[in-house]
Amino acid sequence: MNNPLRQFVFLGAINGFMAVAFGAFAAHALKDLISAGLLEVFYTGVEYQGMHALALVAVGLLGRDDYDRALNLAGWAFATGILLFSGSLYILALTDIRWLGAVTPFGGSAFLLGWGALAWHARRGRR
Repeated sequence: MNNPLRQFVFLGAINGFMAVAFGAFAAHALKDLISAGLLEVFYTGVEYQGMHALALVAVGLLGRDDYDRALNLAGWAFATGILLFSGSLYILALTDIRWLGAVTPFGGSAFLLGWGALAWHARRGRR
């Protein structure tokens, strides 16, 4: 049977690819187009996307043998966090639409939920 948690390895790999591509885009194309402050905002999005891409891969690998609800929650929380946190920072940096900064904490909260669920899984041990 195909374990649905394996999808997180795929999502992690795609997000890792995108983080590298967006980092290169920022370094080569954006550096002369946006302010240093907005470039830093963009790089923060890249950093968190890359970090949580690895977390997604870890979730998928940890759940490769057995489905676990805590791991499933962690994976979806990390994916949601990338979308809301990094996504809002990318759009903010490219458009300078400041109200998008209000979305970013929701992504951060999703990251926290993901790490909490992963910790819960680890603490419980395998059942």
